[in-house]
Amino acid sequence: MASSSSPNKRKKTWSGLTMTPANPNPESAESSNPPSPIQRATDLSHSLSSLVSNDERTPLLRDGPRSRIRPHTAAASGTNIASGSRLSRHQSFNGSLHPKHHSRAGSLGSRLIGALTKKDSMRESKLSFFSDERVWYDQFTSTDWVHDSIADAYRVKALRSRKDIRGRIKAAFDGAQGWILSALVGFLTAVVAYAVDVSEAPFFDWKDGYCHKGFFLSEKRCCPQGGRCSSWKAWSNYIQIPHVEEQVVEFVIFVILVVFFSTTACLLTLTTKTVVPSTYQISTLDENLAAISRKPTEVEVDGTTSPRSAPAPDAELAEPMIYYSAAGSGVAEVRVILSGFVLHGFLGVKTLVIKSAALILSVASGLSLGKEGPFVHIATCIGNIACRLFDKYDRNDAKRREVLSAAAAAGVAVAFGAPIGGVLFSLEEVAYFFPAKTLFRTFFCCITAALSLKFLNPYGTNKIVIFEVRYLTDWEFFELFVFAIVGMLGGAVGAIFIKASRSWAKTFRKIKVVKTYPLVEVMLVALLTGLVSYWNPYTKVPVAKLLFNLSSACDIASVDDMGLCPSSIDEIGPVILSLAAAFFIKGILTIITFGIKVPAGIYVPSMVVGGLMGRIVGHFVQWIVLRFPLYPMFGECAAHSSGTSCITPGVYALVAAGSTMCGVTRLSVTLAIILFELTGSLDYVLPFSLAILIAKWTADFMEPLSIYDLLTNLNSYPFLNNKHKPIFTSDLADIVPRIRRERVIDISNSPLVSASSLRVKLDILHQAGEVDGGLPIIRDEILVGLIPAPDLEFALDNLDDEVGSLCLMAKVLRLDDSDDEEGVDPTDFTPYIDPAPLALDIHSPMDLVYECFVKLGLRYVCVTREGRFAGITHKKTFVKYIRELEEKDGHIRH
Repeated sequence: MASSSSPNKRKKTWSGLTMTPANPNPESAESSNPPSPIQRATDLSHSLSSLVSNDERTPLLRDGPRSRIRPHTAAASGTNIASGSRLSRHQSFNGSLHPKHHSRAGSLGSRLIGALTKKDSMRESKLSFFSDERVWYDQFTSTDWVHDSIADAYRVKALRSRKDIRGRIKAAFDGAQGWILSALVGFLTAVVAYAVDVSEAPFFDWKDGYCHKGFFLSEKRCCPQGGRCSSWKAWSNYIQIPHVEEQVVEFVIFVILVVFFSTTACLLTLTTKTVVPSTYQISTLDENLAAISRKPTEVEVDGTTSPRSAPAPDAELAEPMIYYSAAGSGVAEVRVILSGFVLHGFLGVKTLVIKSAALILSVASGLSLGKEGPFVHIATCIGNIACRLFDKYDRNDAKRREVLSAAAAAGVAVAFGAPIGGVLFSLEEVAYFFPAKTLFRTFFCCITAALSLKFLNPYGTNKIVIFEVRYLTDWEFFELFVFAIVGMLGGAVGAIFIKASRSWAKTFRKIKVVKTYPLVEVMLVALLTGLVSYWNPYTKVPVAKLLFNLSSACDIASVDDMGLCPSSIDEIGPVILSLAAAFFIKGILTIITFGIKVPAGIYVPSMVVGGLMGRIVGHFVQWIVLRFPLYPMFGECAAHSSGTSCITPGVYALVAAGSTMCGVTRLSVTLAIILFELTGSLDYVLPFSLAILIAKWTADFMEPLSIYDLLTNLNSYPFLNNKHKPIFTSDLADIVPRIRRERVIDISNSPLVSASSLRVKLDILHQAGEVDGGLPIIRDEILVGLIPAPDLEFALDNLDDEVGSLCLMAKVLRLDDSDDEEGVDPTDFTPYIDPAPLALDIHSPMDLVYECFVKLGLRYVCVTREGRFAGITHKKTFVKYIRELEEKDGHIRH
């Protein structure tokens, strides 16, 4: 045993082992290796278990739960990292090659709770084995649901251990944090929606003229009586060119402003450029479905590798991948994030500000896009930022996603003015785990957002809905058959839109210039939109106004300023032709617009396309009733002497709008409720529901994937769909890769493993795309533990001399504890090891594997054969297997 009087020669000794400390100078040990948070958190567990050795029978939490805290700034690694433009795993960046630093001051909640807590409370410290410090997840990894759940359980246990008045106040405030966040997120979402709605209207109207009373007034506020007034001036009154007609001047200005607004929105969106290292197993990363992807490597997709395929330290990496967090709607990514996937920067402050500003310009440009989908992304950004107020949500990704689910629902609530529809949207579309308490808080958040928007009154009508229609007549029984046909047509149009969007992305967007310079595509689409939309009265107006006019009834009180209410049977034909032209134009423009690099939603544009189709069907049915008024099937719907009938074409337009949106998004119950909240009529709930039901069946038959499922698959996000379980015909053995030395840590001969070999194994995991994977630890072919890759990297980064260090990978009998006061040795990796990882037999049914990944939120599953280690399966491997199985069975069509 080394003497304490000879510090320069003292060694740590275990039973039968001698190990030289990583730092040969103990006098500087305290300064070079100060006790880290994880070392302090595990001191108690070391004192309890220093004389006990772990084996395969060791329970998961015998020594207290694992603490896997990351420092806010990583220590320098001992390995040689190539300089230059190569990106590390942590360095997904926005516009530069500087890594992100994740340090932040204590949140408001932590400071307030700290004021109520005594620092010398020994009673609480004994219960706080599991620090509530947030685990920092790497880019494109999965949330460790098990770890976060255990961490929150220990946090609550420590919180409720105090029975005094301060403890009760602290516990009450902790319980109120979720409600405070829900109310705050709902209010802020309404404020942002109000700002976007109010700002977008004058920008849009500037394409036709300006208000003489105030340049920043929209046409509606300039002329509150409706229609054009003397205060609204056309650009031809201000700009006069000799020998040029006024309409030509207005047309040129219209096209110029469409291109200018679109280009500016694109330039803003491009500032959210994020570069992802090429080591990730992701093929494309944005909604254009044709992003620059990485070159294939020799690492097999199933995660296996050979010594030959291990990349050299200075090997040339493939070109990094690029995506833009402010582009598109963001709903697909929000759904993936809520399932546990990590996308750094996608819900940050920069994305919130840029997307809100760019959304105003993109909607004002008149492109065939909507703001409802981006509202979901913007609201989720607000929820993510608001979580920083309280450590309970800021440092626990699982708890954070409860707030994000409520925020996404609030986005739909303010977009459509439908709070109930927002709750159902979160439940049906984006939420992955939706317990009862999350449902109630989501409802509270949506109601808060709706009330706040009602108070702000962005439309000047004291209404929160984007449009409100009322039908005075009820539907006839024979119309149910027509509603069913409309639902079938709407589902077919939605499925065709998905197929056409995919084909457009794989042809036009594969052109090198378009793929390299996204601004070129935006300018071309904007130019085409301006040239075509100006001459059709239905495509020139905003999509929300067009949808309102299409779904409105033709009664005496309504004002027909778009010529949608024919007064006789002879006028129906020209109206149908005009609607058919608008349907064709709007459909083509929606297909080529979806996926360009501007904030763009698909909800209202798809509803407009369906509304045009439904209005055509409605007028056709109206013509039949007027042409054959005495047909027995029509009954009391016979034409009146005034030349009108009981047919309301606006009902068909709204039914078709919901059916088409269902065909695109595959929402069902949510759409029925949203349409009910828009009309406020119980009489038409049945036609809406019937048409949506048939539309979903039709769309699923023609194209099994929704637009968001398609984006998720083509972007290779490891999203495991918990709503559609495939039919398995095999067992776990079909996806388990064979055991390789590079993928396991064998401690059969000695529990000491060189740090350099661990770094090589870690690099192989990274090259295989398993940044969130793990290395099984085996002894005599028996699984005795597993060390997660993020924890292994953290432990290796803490070593001063990585080349010459030996790391302890199993607990052994310690003979010398004279240096316990100096802190835990950094070469002891046992605190990071999970001594009992979840393991399944190799012949386990695949249904059990599916349930483990979905219900437990696991990142990987260890596999055994008759008690001996047989391999490990990562979640990404399982997701890929499911997709291949669906492709083989024809569920996914490309």
